[in-house]
Amino acid sequence: MQSGNTLNLKSKFELLGTAIAVFCLLILLSCRENQESTDPAPLTSNEQSFTFFDLGKHTKLSKSVRNGLTDKLGRDAIQRRNIINLEINYSGFLKAHFPDLDQLNRQLNFPPRERVEHNTVKLMYRYARKIDVPFDLVELIFSDYDQKPIVFKIFFKTDEANTVQALKGKYGPAATITWPRENGRSMVWQKGGDTLILNFLPNRFGGYDHQIVIYYIDNLKQLIDRERKEKEARELQRSKTGKKAF
Repeated sequence: MQSGNTLNLKSKFELLGTAIAVFCLLILLSCRENQESTDPAPLTSNEQSFTFFDLGKHTKLSKSVRNGLTDKLGRDAIQRRNIINLEINYSGFLKAHFPDLDQLNRQLNFPPRERVEHNTVKLMYRYARKIDVPFDLVELIFSDYDQKPIVFKIFFKTDEANTVQALKGKYGPAATITWPRENGRSMVWQKGGDTLILNFLPNRFGGYDHQIVIYYIDNLKQLIDRERKEKEARELQRSKTGKKAF
């Protein structure tokens, strides 16, 4: 009888030891998870390219994004199915300095001299100054396939907010393009495959107005590729329908 009691006691100690070990393991795992959650987060995809009010190449247009923009820029106007002209400053500017962008612009506007509308969403803000934001006009164009940005345009007359210096401070030295006429010039940054151009537009008062254009190159290519595939699918369907008609 005493031997049986000894075995039972031994079993109870073994079970207790196992329970304590499991408990300690759970505590260690919990501490590790808490430690990992406090580690610095990696850079987001948007930080690898250009942003405007935290909107970057991987941002997707949504109701919450639009509401946030309204808070920052005032009431918007929305337009769908837009013509897209990537050309800036003067005819031939892209061809002379950005041949790849010029090629994309030709693809977006083919056939030539026809009104080519694209499956896009354009948000326009004209009242930002009423809420003390130093921009006269903001146009943000998103693909309506994946809701990602393709072109941002920001126009402001006087640089009262030192936007030019802010761009230099954030993105570093820029390449400079001097226009062959009108005494205009452009500053260019390229990052993560995308292009930001700051244009100094001569005005009638002898000074400069300013325009910032951000081209999200990969997103533009994806839009063009998606539209091409849709066009090919429609042409194939028309061909099949024509054959069945007779």
